[in-house]
Amino acid sequence: MSHPHTPAEADGDRLVRDPLPLRGRVALVTGASRRGGIGYAVARRLAAYGASVMVHHHQPHDAGLPWGSDDLDAVLGGVRAALGDPRAGVGDIGADMADPESPRRVVEETIASFGHLDVLVANHARNGGDAPLADVTLEMLDGHWAVDARAPLLLTQAFAARHDGRPGGRVLFMTSGQIHGAMPGEVAYASAKAVLAQITPTLAAELGPRNITVNAVDPGPVQTGYIDDELRDRVLPRFHAGRVGVPDDPARLLAWLATDEADWVTGQVISSDGGFSS
Repeated sequence: MSHPHTPAEADGDRLVRDPLPLRGRVALVTGASRRGGIGYAVARRLAAYGASVMVHHHQPHDAGLPWGSDDLDAVLGGVRAALGDPRAGVGDIGADMADPESPRRVVEETIASFGHLDVLVANHARNGGDAPLADVTLEMLDGHWAVDARAPLLLTQAFAARHDGRPGGRVLFMTSGQIHGAMPGEVAYASAKAVLAQITPTLAAELGPRNITVNAVDPGPVQTGYIDDELRDRVLPRFHAGRVGVPDDPARLLAWLATDEADWVTGQVISSDGGFSS
């Protein structure tokens, strides 16, 4: 006889993995404008799992970075090429997440395009414009807090307001290494990302009754264009596999968290960093 607090053993057919576990669902991935980025890898994974995907981008921000902006048509073509369900689709929307109206607009346009929204991946972040405590400015702090902390919270608010309670609601944040150690010289960025790690349990508790799980992922150092030879040589010994992370490494975890297999995982901050933080 089974223990009264132990779920009955799953039927055999429930143990078989659906090759398209996100079939019929809709995902919004912010900050997915570069083929070398984590957002793009996540969008492709979700598409391969059967979801329709709305790709958010803000190319003016990318254009100001050392690696520059990408060909948006190629980005969208790469996500479409990964679609696992012929009935699924890919859309895109440009928005500056520093604008307080952008999160609500992006959520509303996603729902207008696909009918509903199941999975929110708040991957976007501001790059650059940071400093040590002695040099950090009001503009730096406000710039990072607006994009890296306020916008994900407003996205979650807008998503939750429109979610109809169907199973499979997911909110996925991206945090950073400040949960494990110091990030000197990045006071604005680290403080903003710390907000997401700390608020995750609270949002999970609030949204759990609505069939929405909330988790945050720390990807560790991932080669998205910023790891030069000096930095690679410095961090490489900390990776157990002897290589730095690539965008699809955290993307695999994020995609799994979006599936029903992860239904019992919520309120967690999970490191997917190849042992970097251990």
